[in-house]
Amino acid sequence: MAYEILMPQLGLTMEEGTVSQWMKHEGDAVKAGDVVAEITTDKLTHELQSERDGVLLKIVAQEGDDVPVKGILAYIGEAGERVTAAPAAAAPATSAADLKSVIVVGGGPGGYVAAIRAAQLGAKVTLIEREHLGGTCLNIGCIPTKCLLHSAELVSEIQDQGKHIGVEVSGVTVNFPQVIAHKNDISRQLTSGVAALLKANKVSKIDGEASFTAPKTLRVAKKDGSSETMAADAIILATGSINSQPPIPGLMENPNCIDSTGALSLEKLPKTMVVIGGGVIGLELACAYAAFGTKITVIEAQDRMLPMLDGDLTKVGVAHMKKMGMEFHLECPVQSVEASPMGAKVVCRDKSGAVVSFEAEKVLVAIGRKANTASLNLEAGQVEHDRGRILVNDRMETSVPGVYAIGDCVFGHAQLAHTASAMGEVAAENICGQSASYDEATNPTCVYIEPEAASVGLTEEQAKAQGIDYTVGKFPLSANGKSLILNGGEGLVKIIAGKEYGEVLGMHIIGPRATDLIAEGALAIGGEMTLDEIVATIHSHPTVTESVRECALDALGRAVHIPPRKKK
Repeated sequence: MAYEILMPQLGLTMEEGTVSQWMKHEGDAVKAGDVVAEITTDKLTHELQSERDGVLLKIVAQEGDDVPVKGILAYIGEAGERVTAAPAAAAPATSAADLKSVIVVGGGPGGYVAAIRAAQLGAKVTLIEREHLGGTCLNIGCIPTKCLLHSAELVSEIQDQGKHIGVEVSGVTVNFPQVIAHKNDISRQLTSGVAALLKANKVSKIDGEASFTAPKTLRVAKKDGSSETMAADAIILATGSINSQPPIPGLMENPNCIDSTGALSLEKLPKTMVVIGGGVIGLELACAYAAFGTKITVIEAQDRMLPMLDGDLTKVGVAHMKKMGMEFHLECPVQSVEASPMGAKVVCRDKSGAVVSFEAEKVLVAIGRKANTASLNLEAGQVEHDRGRILVNDRMETSVPGVYAIGDCVFGHAQLAHTASAMGEVAAENICGQSASYDEATNPTCVYIEPEAASVGLTEEQAKAQGIDYTVGKFPLSANGKSLILNGGEGLVKIIAGKEYGEVLGMHIIGPRATDLIAEGALAIGGEMTLDEIVATIHSHPTVTESVRECALDALGRAVHIPPRKKK
């Protein structure tokens, strides 16, 4: 009797799976343990193995079909055996007039989210990607950097905090090749998950590079050397950004000068490193390498590090990084890079005008990123831009109706993965007939230095510059039990609120779990919550998030766990 191959239950909440690919065909001989099909569900790709020997007699579920758990996929039996299978249920009819075609250019956190959201809303979606799914974030940005930082954090905890909490470990060493290998494994796992999600949502993928030949018309140069001209009802540009390379004499010629991509793939841990740029990318990598034992020197042309953060957070962060042994030079623009027996010499002028130089094995150039639009031929598409950065409205639509742009390639918005994802959802929903707009007010900034920092809404400097009548709450994490346990209580929470009504205008956190806690600030701003509403919400104990409520109490002048303010 023929044996039924059923859709397996791959998780407790799984209700159905998608047949991504058949590895065997009708009539093929099959042995027990042979992979007969590839199944996808959520972010999981599963190779389905046969449980017995035989011949694949009949395939019931075709590639791309969604099948409920324990639904019949195929039959295996003896050669010549006949089976009669119930036909698969017909898909609901879709009017051609209702089905929108959408092309997404770029498969990063903006592009793949936009593609999936459009597919959810019934569009026929094609995604074009010239390199790797996941974009900068999953391959050479957010995720790889955080892998390095997590390894570095473990080293710091063992070496710096272990003895204080009774955990003494001798001979701690950093196996740097394994650190890099772990980073690569995580990236591969996530990018394969994105591929599975696209398949599960029936998004077609083309490996190639797209460029405009006319408005709403693209030429796709494929990896196999062929090309194709494509058009659609709507196009979403999600090409991301690339590292900026400043025109510093000697920089490009020196092989020891690297960008963030190079810093994530070094084969050997350098003993010394000069970091050009005191922004997010430079300082995150600087913190990781400092924890691994690299001597770090940071050079910044401006008068402060991390200018996007509230000044109180920057002070705490820089003070901690100095304790890690990092050296900072502000108002010190780079003049040139020269060869050096050590690796490279960075020549600068300090704020007094004197020439100073710094030598290191490696020089990390981290002065920001620029829109990755050079190959799009925006002029042919009549898409307006500012030096390659695409101009959009709050619906994410460009100057050409039906052409949208999202993420790092657009003008005037933060270059963050979650920004791109939010924009992608907005674009997809507008294409498919809904009404959505992008709101920067609830968009958090997260900086994975040590300790973590996160910010949403107005800083105190911005509130003051805008002439807003505001009040401030501050709560030191040295008064929070969970923070004391985690990192000795280093850090603070700060809230900016309107003085008359107490509406939350900004929240700023530096300390353990800061990047996880900042969502409460975004929710408060998005929901137009007041200090009283935060206070009225019970926060669990012992947690770092208790400090958010205490900070709101302080803004109201009635904090419980710090001494009362002195009356002016």
